[in-house]
Amino acid sequence: MNSLRMWTVELPAGEALLNANRRIHHHARARLTRNLRGIAYWCVREAKVPHLERAHIVVEYRPPDRRRRDVHNLFPSAKAAVDGVVDAGVLTDDSDAYLIGPDMRLGAVEPGGRLVIHITELEGP
Repeated sequence: MNSLRMWTVELPAGEALLNANRRIHHHARARLTRNLRGIAYWCVREAKVPHLERAHIVVEYRPPDRRRRDVHNLFPSAKAAVDGVVDAGVLTDDSDAYLIGPDMRLGAVEPGGRLVIHITELEGP
């Protein structure tokens, strides 16, 4: 059995995130989505993550403070970040054939808050 390769890609701290509970105008939502997708694209490219046949992605949110949170409300941000991973050529598509996840996790407190993408290569289909 081959050892699985893993990459951790940190998006910049303090980026505005999409929250499923926040009702915002669709233009503002599209702008935030485009921004997160583009940032994830460039961060993944900079990390030199190669093309993978299949992967498991965990998106960790490191909040700026210790307030209680439901990390799953940030799933729209995770989805935008995963789309950026696909745009960067790491995966052919984000369908179930190529991707398990994204799974959401709450991480340690970090000033400004940040999303961190953990990518684990999976073996074959």
